[in-house]
Amino acid sequence: MSLAKQLIFSSYKVSILLLWLFSFHVSADDTAVSVPADIAQLFPSATRIGTQDTNIPITPIYQLNELLGYTFESDDFTHFIGFSGQTINLLIGLDTQGIISGIKVLRHHEPIFLHGLGEDAMFGFIEQYVGHSIKERFIINSRDKQSFEGTYFDGVTRATISILIINDTIIASALKVARQKLDGFIAAQPNRINSSFFEPLTFEQLVSKGYIYHWSVSTQSTTGITNRLSDAVKEIAQDQDDFIDIYFGFVNIPIIGKNLLGEDEYQRLLEELSPGEHALIFFNKGQYSFVSEQFVPQTISSRLSAEQGGFPVDVRDIDFYSYYDPSFAITMPAFDDQRVFRIKSQSGFDISRPLTLQLSVAYNSSFLNKKEHAFKYNTAPKEALFEASPLDSNLTNIQPLWQKIWLQRQIEIALVSLYLVFVLWIFITQKTLARSQSRVHKIRLFSLTFVLFFIGFHTQGQLSVVNIYTLLLALKSEFNLSVFLLDPVIFILWVFVFTTLFLWGRGVFCGWLCPFGALQEFAGLLATKLRIRQIKVSHKRHKLAQKLKYLILIALVACSFYSLTLAEKLAEIEPFKTSITLNFVRYWPYVLYAILLLGISLKIHKFYCRYICPLGAGLAILGRYPLFKWLTRRKECGSPCQLCHSKKCAIDAIKPTGEIEYQECIQCLECLVTIENPTLCVVDKYKKKPIRVRAVK
Repeated sequence: MSLAKQLIFSSYKVSILLLWLFSFHVSADDTAVSVPADIAQLFPSATRIGTQDTNIPITPIYQLNELLGYTFESDDFTHFIGFSGQTINLLIGLDTQGIISGIKVLRHHEPIFLHGLGEDAMFGFIEQYVGHSIKERFIINSRDKQSFEGTYFDGVTRATISILIINDTIIASALKVARQKLDGFIAAQPNRINSSFFEPLTFEQLVSKGYIYHWSVSTQSTTGITNRLSDAVKEIAQDQDDFIDIYFGFVNIPIIGKNLLGEDEYQRLLEELSPGEHALIFFNKGQYSFVSEQFVPQTISSRLSAEQGGFPVDVRDIDFYSYYDPSFAITMPAFDDQRVFRIKSQSGFDISRPLTLQLSVAYNSSFLNKKEHAFKYNTAPKEALFEASPLDSNLTNIQPLWQKIWLQRQIEIALVSLYLVFVLWIFITQKTLARSQSRVHKIRLFSLTFVLFFIGFHTQGQLSVVNIYTLLLALKSEFNLSVFLLDPVIFILWVFVFTTLFLWGRGVFCGWLCPFGALQEFAGLLATKLRIRQIKVSHKRHKLAQKLKYLILIALVACSFYSLTLAEKLAEIEPFKTSITLNFVRYWPYVLYAILLLGISLKIHKFYCRYICPLGAGLAILGRYPLFKWLTRRKECGSPCQLCHSKKCAIDAIKPTGEIEYQECIQCLECLVTIENPTLCVVDKYKKKPIRVRAVK
């Protein structure tokens, strides 16, 4: 063997020996642990993991001796509750530069993904975060995508609330880790607003003292940037020199808010804000506003953005003047645009530190290329406005998601609330209304249409037995009202239904508020039009079959305490998700099941409601003894008259003896219409001659 080959071979053996010694040293180290499969997915190049940090629950990940980043579970840092009443726990990988290296779902019970859209929809949404820095400004499902600096992610149709919970979980937990472990991620300083600092000031004095900022950029001053940008600015300004002329300030600071708004409006503003949130009021006098013509209230402006210490600061319009006209306590200059924006506590924003605002202008840099230039303004907060305070953990909490959702769905909430008032009016005046058969039928048709298409298909306001799971589990563990506030329509409906259960029974919901019940009723109307002959279930078999839904309810509730996942799967006995939530766009066995139930309803009126519905069974138990039993009966009902029992009550909630079973009645008012109309009620005919009544089997 030549000397050169011997040297190469010897070097190779020495390298192997050194590598073995190094690996032995690492294995002897208390930080050396083999890389689990879950973590390997987040950091593919990892060779070992370290021991968990002693201060916060994170685990360092290494490639040999090089720190790649950290992994952590979101539940250790956040507690955002999903629809199931439990959190969505994520394993998140964050590298040393603050870039998300990967995310894995460890646990969730979101019904819309488990047994509706499928988990792939959720995984696809989460995958969008991989490779992005947490310093980016994430915007979910925005219609206005003009900003080049925003990172736009597609949401998931019919899972908006779950998606927002996932977004908040990822960002809030990652920011908490980054601020404690990564360079360049500075935590918010523990300062608070000096609430006692106040003196009466005019608008001009607020500006001169620096409490309200004045941001102005003249058209002429943009000439030296680029010719293309200058031309775009001049075109926007339309030969005017006041290109940007904006006044803004933190209106939740007393000396600014009370002087501008007055005491009443200032208190109204504070009621709109959650702990740790701040409000920026903007006034525009220039040719280029902070919002575009396509701006949608309660969203993020594509033009206006903010950052502090390198972090994006979420600035979102709260539509403060949606129902109230602008009202100010002092004389104000004339402005073209004025809006109040919210800064959420999620961003870790410190109001006492400088804030950088950016106003973006898009322009054509060439015939084919388009660029964006950001005009910037740095604030200089006045020290007198703030005071030092102990670190308040409330300031690090994210804005409650339910509050944001309620604000975003004000129109839907208003329309649903008006309809519920309408339903109350129907029940209170039912005896008067029943005197006109055509009027009752028109009201009923309108209600069924509104419930199916608006409450059902549009607002997704279909109550479900899954809601009962959530309530029982919440009572069993730690009750959290915010879980139920996540969907305002569902919450309002449940409050209304629970209240009316004790007044009129289950019929308020089952007859006037259930979208799938309305869909079945339309199937019944179709059967009537097509003259489909109905199957008349004998009274004995009918009573026996009614017990089935109570057995199903007991089984489902018992199962929910054993395994929530299994109970959610068994809850598919409800066709609500397939028909109402997903509009029959689903795996074919679910669609076939829902269509089969509707098909049976063509022959047996509201078959599912009568014999299968576990939700109806639960409501029937609670509303078994209503306070008001206003469906009028006559002594001849049942003996000798069987008209309502055999002909008018399509759901068979009237006994052969004439009494109404309120726990099964859907309050369609047909029996009341019959009693209140002499041309329909045949009781008086029986008085003229004796009638033999056959025994009912």
